[in-house]
Amino acid sequence: MLRSTAFVLTLFVASRAAAAQPAVDPARQDWFGKGGLRAVIGDNGAWGDHREKYNGVYLLERKGLKESPFVPFYAGLNLEHYFDAVDLSSKDRDRFFEPRNAPMNFRRIDAMTAELHQPATPHFGVESWTTFTVDAPNAVDMAFRCTPHKDAFAGGVMGVFWASYINAPEDKSIYFLQEGSTLDAPVWVQLCTQAHGTQSTVRGAADTIEIPFDATGTNLYANFSPLRYSVPFYYGRFQDHALIFIFKPGPIVRFAHSPSGGGPAPKKDDTNPAWDFQLIVPDPKVGESYGLELRLVVAPWKGRGQVLETVRAYYAEEGIALP
Repeated sequence: MLRSTAFVLTLFVASRAAAAQPAVDPARQDWFGKGGLRAVIGDNGAWGDHREKYNGVYLLERKGLKESPFVPFYAGLNLEHYFDAVDLSSKDRDRFFEPRNAPMNFRRIDAMTAELHQPATPHFGVESWTTFTVDAPNAVDMAFRCTPHKDAFAGGVMGVFWASYINAPEDKSIYFLQEGSTLDAPVWVQLCTQAHGTQSTVRGAADTIEIPFDATGTNLYANFSPLRYSVPFYYGRFQDHALIFIFKPGPIVRFAHSPSGGGPAPKKDDTNPAWDFQLIVPDPKVGESYGLELRLVVAPWKGRGQVLETVRAYYAEEGIALP
């Protein structure tokens, strides 16, 4: 009898936990994944606590995690800005956050894969396609492709910016390999910026693109750290897990950090950081396509050696050789 009671209680608790999540609108978002890793992925619509105008990964569940690593109000891998050499942060918020505000179409491809398609945006005229694949047991693959339909980028550079708002980690930092070091001979760098928009963007060792910004303000993408990275990946710590952002080499990718970009932490005694990244396209051409690919790995923390092995495994799977 005790076994039966315990079994019923387990089912009751599980059903209550499932019922705690609101129903999805299949025209705007849905659940994806299996095997211990599940995510809600959607467009700029609202869902439960998740606020409208934030797209990408609303929520991520993994066995062993007590809660999603992303701030419930916002999202991870959220397409946030298109930018050029003009500072718009305080002048035109709709244009500054154009990917958040422009119409976006959600499509469920299969149980593991979602696509977000955004028709050409009003100002910059960029059409984009983002595919998310939730790959058990611990990875979300993102492939982004865009085509500018207007010659609208001042300064001769197209910037694309993604934000991931992290849910009250004890350590707000991101970590990456210092310029000149390698996976086999790593030298680690820690970045936790002192304030939003202060030395916030990290460039790769070979990144020579200079954008002639007319003003910088507190825009993360216009304020540069003296640090440079050698291999295109970074990680941060969340609870007893690591979040590892691994980029396929080729495009110009920049990292960005804010100690407070995700707003107040749940207890209101701290702030949520943002662990962000950017795609830089010099001399973009109307009608041509540009993009990037990355893998976000969410796995139990087993030390930096395991982080390096995870990066090696991704590059080996993709047939990429690195120094």
